[in-house]
Amino acid sequence: MKVICVIPARFGSKRFPGKALASKTGKPLIQHVYEAAARAKRLDAVLIATDDDRIRNAVEKFGGCVVMTGAEHPCGTSRVAEAARAFPGVEIVINLQGDEPELDPHLLDLVVDAMQKDSGIEAATVAGPLAPEEVNDPNSVKVALAASGDALYFSRAPIPWARDGEADRRAPMLKHFGIYAYRAAAIQAYAAMAPTPLEQTEKLEQLRWLENGRRMRVLVTDRRPAGIDSPEDYAAFVARGKKNR
Repeated sequence: MKVICVIPARFGSKRFPGKALASKTGKPLIQHVYEAAARAKRLDAVLIATDDDRIRNAVEKFGGCVVMTGAEHPCGTSRVAEAARAFPGVEIVINLQGDEPELDPHLLDLVVDAMQKDSGIEAATVAGPLAPEEVNDPNSVKVALAASGDALYFSRAPIPWARDGEADRRAPMLKHFGIYAYRAAAIQAYAAMAPTPLEQTEKLEQLRWLENGRRMRVLVTDRRPAGIDSPEDYAAFVARGKKNR
């Protein structure tokens, strides 16, 4: 296998405990994410990495692939790096956050294509349009880009700030989506790095990579997956599902 997608899943989410197993749609949330990822065309395997037996049992029940990891991981990418070590021949490892049930699988193919075409990309992610109501929402992470398309900074704050008002804005505000792709060696390098001050301040794991002087390519799309950060987000997801039946 050359490309794997690993979905890190833990039970104790601070903002939404038990989020991965929320099942008001008739399926646990983690199953929706797994099935969305499995529709991507450029992946050789999709698996879920967890340290929780409840999540393992749920994944096995719906027929998904699960890898058990240690419990003491400071972030999802660290857990994904441990799981990836079970696949020594892998070239690209995608870390897909387990709260993206409406993910467009095309976005996974987008990052794989970019990395396979450009061997200089060690890490890549995806961003897209930021809705007006998300500008001041700290759960909606923003990203500012260099001319190269690499990330300059990720923040929960509104960046880049238009000092003279929106009429004078020259750079768009972009929302960062929960997809990270790393070369196999790069994700292990990430896992070996100590947590960094900006990462700990913003509570954004991708900042560790930037703080260590590494580059992350940001692929911009016009698609807008809706992540689940809170019980309110999940209720809206359930409602959309009922409406679309």
